[in-house]
Amino acid sequence: MTTLDTYRLLGRSGLRVSPLALGTMTFGTDWGWGSDKDESRRIFDIYLDRGGNFIDTASQYTEGSAETMLGDFAAGRREQLVIATKYTMARRPGDPNSGGNHRKSMVQSVEASLRRLNTDYIDLLYLHAWDFTTPVEEILRAMDDLVRMGKVLYVGISDAPAWQVSRMQAIADLRGWAPLIALQIEYSLVQRTVERDLIPMAREMGLGVIPWSPLASGVLTGKYTRADLDAGEGTADPSGTRKNVAAANGVLTERALDIADVVKQVAGELGVKPSQVALAWTTLNPGVTAPIVGARTPAQLEDNLGALDVRFTESQLAALEEASRVELGFPHDFLASPMPRQVVFGGAEIDLTR
Repeated sequence: MTTLDTYRLLGRSGLRVSPLALGTMTFGTDWGWGSDKDESRRIFDIYLDRGGNFIDTASQYTEGSAETMLGDFAAGRREQLVIATKYTMARRPGDPNSGGNHRKSMVQSVEASLRRLNTDYIDLLYLHAWDFTTPVEEILRAMDDLVRMGKVLYVGISDAPAWQVSRMQAIADLRGWAPLIALQIEYSLVQRTVERDLIPMAREMGLGVIPWSPLASGVLTGKYTRADLDAGEGTADPSGTRKNVAAANGVLTERALDIADVVKQVAGELGVKPSQVALAWTTLNPGVTAPIVGARTPAQLEDNLGALDVRFTESQLAALEEASRVELGFPHDFLASPMPRQVVFGGAEIDLTR
């Protein structure tokens, strides 16, 4: 049995974090579907009371309300928390420099986050999403400057190509700059394409993987049926309905509902909730440090935390694997096939467990 106070090291660092992170994108009603301040406080308190210490937020979650609430809730307990926030999201419509990955956006966003969080340092700062315009040296040097000033303790990256992340980590190592210790990516039974390059890269380069949307925008809880496929492509506006957001994220599909059916079947066999099955599955990947759980009610959080108690049989894991498998593609499938292995190893057996 795993508990929230069975801490893990985050990437190639000495930072100890809980095996499930508490997401705060639901803190605040600014987008029309979150929790008010009192409900958010109860969710926060339950997580901490169970031993949790890893809180995930971002500069513009619920238009900044999430950070402001978190700052209020953390008063008197700040030192025991590992607070992660992100920069990149535009803060002022029409201002081209109010968002993006560049130094000006980073510094201004961090200063605003520090004010809202009512703290003088951020434990972990992520680049939130790759903008395809900013030189990596500018990003890394600006991050290192913030670390040297003590405004940020550790840095990470989210939603970026694997080759850029590995390149950045190599540059940071060679120049003695603050290394990336965490990679936040979408990962669930519905979204497994990150197993091709992003997760193996993170393990090799010393980044702990922090999955977001491990429940595939709620699809893996069993809340949607095939009648909900009428949402079409949905809307990317976070203030839209949750169903429309799920559709826009590409996870409300026939295939995803087929996977959700298998999740429900396994949950029935184990006598647990489908959400607990889906969350527990993500923790089995050795590259994963802590999936992010989000909740709009204390009951939802309690259900999610129950994932730490789930244990699968071999047949159940096989069923989940079969339903959700993705092709790794070239060169992975090619290199794992018999002919290349024969050419490379000449029939010799190599023990890769040592």
